[in-house]
Amino acid sequence: MEPVKRRREMYAEATRQALLDVGLELFVQNGFSATSAEDLVQAAGLSRGALYHHFDGKLGLFEAILEAQEQSALQRIIEAMSPVSDPWQQGLAGMYAYLDICCEQNYREIVLLQGPIALGWQRWRELDHQHFSGMLAARVAGLVEDGVIVNHPVELIAATIYGTLTELALAIAGLDDTAQARVHAGDIVERLLKSLSTQSV
Repeated sequence: MEPVKRRREMYAEATRQALLDVGLELFVQNGFSATSAEDLVQAAGLSRGALYHHFDGKLGLFEAILEAQEQSALQRIIEAMSPVSDPWQQGLAGMYAYLDICCEQNYREIVLLQGPIALGWQRWRELDHQHFSGMLAARVAGLVEDGVIVNHPVELIAATIYGTLTELALAIAGLDDTAQARVHAGDIVERLLKSLSTQSV
């Protein structure tokens, strides 16, 4: 019975991945509102039942795709920061990596442009916060403890940086020249962070 069970698990995972792949492609190309559940299952070669079994419908699939984008972004930010030993430069490396990701089509479309519309502002903010706030707060706490930035409450500093990055990301997503906007955004955030520094940077 074990091989049969394993085959079923593999089929279920393949079905789920097929829906994720097709959903990402169609939502990026056509948008959440213009993509129907029927479009998704037809493109995946599956039944409506498969969509509702794995994701409870189109909205559930979109949320899973958005979360995958957020998880991938977080991992890439961590990877960008890990080779850097200096705490200040490490923070800048993470910030730059995030702004770069915001300019990429899949993240821009799914997370920044369509996410707030499809999920609603509160749910979108909740998911975004879940992925990034913990890491940001930990980094800020380390910088405060090391005396690198001013000694204000960690949660307030983290909220200031998170809010600035979030609003800049949304602004970048709405502009035609995202590359140029990203350059300006990087300079703005770096200047903001320097105002919190206790050192000459």
